[in-house]
Amino acid sequence: MGEQNHSPRKELQHRTRLTSQAYALGAVSNSMSTFLTFPIYKFVFWQQIHAMAVSEAVRQLWHEGPQYFYRGTYPPLLSKTLQRILLFGTYDSLLCFLSPVGPHTLGHHWVAGVMSGLVEAVALSPFERVQNVLQDGHKQARFPSSFNILEEFNSYGLWGQLSWGYYRGFWPVLARNSLGSALYFSFKHPIQDGLAEQGLPHWVPALLSGSVNETITCLVLYPLIVLVGNMQSHIGWQSMPSLWVSAQDVWNTWGQKLLLIYRGGSLVILRSRVTWGLTTAIHEYLQRKSHSRKELKTD
Repeated sequence: MGEQNHSPRKELQHRTRLTSQAYALGAVSNSMSTFLTFPIYKFVFWQQIHAMAVSEAVRQLWHEGPQYFYRGTYPPLLSKTLQRILLFGTYDSLLCFLSPVGPHTLGHHWVAGVMSGLVEAVALSPFERVQNVLQDGHKQARFPSSFNILEEFNSYGLWGQLSWGYYRGFWPVLARNSLGSALYFSFKHPIQDGLAEQGLPHWVPALLSGSVNETITCLVLYPLIVLVGNMQSHIGWQSMPSLWVSAQDVWNTWGQKLLLIYRGGSLVILRSRVTWGLTTAIHEYLQRKSHSRKELKTD
């Protein structure tokens, strides 16, 4: 009887230890994938902001020179590492709060995903804001480094620092992150379980689940991704269009055609599939390894 009473506590402690291990390796794998896929992200960003074709983006990169090839890398490296910690940590904590010993329903996964996306948006929007300004080639002369951008933001006053500076474009960021996290966590296990039934090696369903899931999420939320990039590239309180005006500008820039807004979307999907497929596979591997060690100790 005593062992039964302590089993939920032991299971919670085990999940906490597993989560810590998963975050560490997830952060390393994310840092590597972010660095390797950053040029793709930069091409996509130029397409979103300046309506460039891939060939034009390549010429622009060549014109800037190798010294600017990885300009703007450090903010996403730091923000994406923190993103994995916040996203998975908040999600796991909320899931345990909603149903401490399970089972976890689709509603539990959805609510925990939405709330973890909210926390992620509040904590990491400033990093994304600085990154998007750095990546805009038109602002290199005025803002050659992150320090110059922060100096500009801090000159606005308290309210201006938040609304015009660090949290410019916050509402579409909040919508994108909350919906994206909810979709990812709600369908990750159903997709993975369905693939596991096909008799594939244990790491393949996790890898494909992360990749397929993120592909669907990117396709659904890509217009929000474009809107965020355009809003956060603006700087200077004198010329800061509202959310509605920014959305209209994006719509008009792309010829009022939804298909044109998805220009460059294939590169976004490629980068996301690699990143999230890897993260999901590593997380699954650590879970299996931890469970195996636990069974050996029990035996």
